[in-house]
Amino acid sequence: MEARKQYTKEFKLDAVSLVLDHGLTIAEAARSLGIRANMLGRWVRESQADNNNGQAFRGNGKLTPEQAEIRQLKIENKQLKLVTRSIFSGYRTQKRRWIFRQNPQPNGIKTLTASMSIH
Repeated sequence: MEARKQYTKEFKLDAVSLVLDHGLTIAEAARSLGIRANMLGRWVRESQADNNNGQAFRGNGKLTPEQAEIRQLKIENKQLKLVTRSIFSGYRTQKRRWIFRQNPQPNGIKTLTASMSIH
């Protein structure tokens, strides 16, 4: 099996330029470059969707600024959830201790569950 060809950003931009700037059809440009027309068509769509922001053809693993921000926010959200969970689990433990100290009767479990609204 043949390894996939990888094309440089400059090659892709030149190929797209043949279609957008020089007026060749996608099929003509692809034939002259020796690549598949559907691949060149995808490059043209990506380039047009980018609106000259310089984000088209970033390469594998390179995120747009928006994607990087979303990734960072997801990480922060996960960390905050862990902190919140640990804070509230500690609060529940303290509340149980306080309730047991206030109600040292033998039926402390019933009192505990009733005061914590557990039925």
